[in-house]
Amino acid sequence: MRLMERTYTIKEAAEQTGVSAHTLRYYERIGLLEPIQREASGRRRYRDGDLEAVSFLTMLRATGMPIRSMLTFMTLTRAGDETLGERTALLGHHQVELQARLEELDGHMERLAHKIAWYREREREFAASQQKEPEPDVVA
Repeated sequence: MRLMERTYTIKEAAEQTGVSAHTLRYYERIGLLEPIQREASGRRRYRDGDLEAVSFLTMLRATGMPIRSMLTFMTLTRAGDETLGERTALLGHHQVELQARLEELDGHMERLAHKIAWYREREREFAASQQKEPEPDVVA
């Protein structure tokens, strides 16, 4: 006896993946996701594999991969193991670009830290200059 695979409504899939129902429909429409299984009524039913694909696509998007590169990757994935080298090269290229961005951001972080430290020192100096000397007690 074969167990039925768990499926998810579009609302449940959106909750599970953290992307909107609109994004799920968009990913299907442009071909990032294979056509989603549907009920007789036409309602989408997402499988675990669909959610895993959305999760990976979300990560690629968050790392700045362009949609067109994501489409290329998913097309290669569907083509089978003959494209393993091409997929590896595409992801490797993205990894190199991401590493360069991280290094650039690290440089920006250093500059920001330096500027913040400079401003904090100026604040301390300003605060010290604003403290008034106490008035001497005048005896009449």
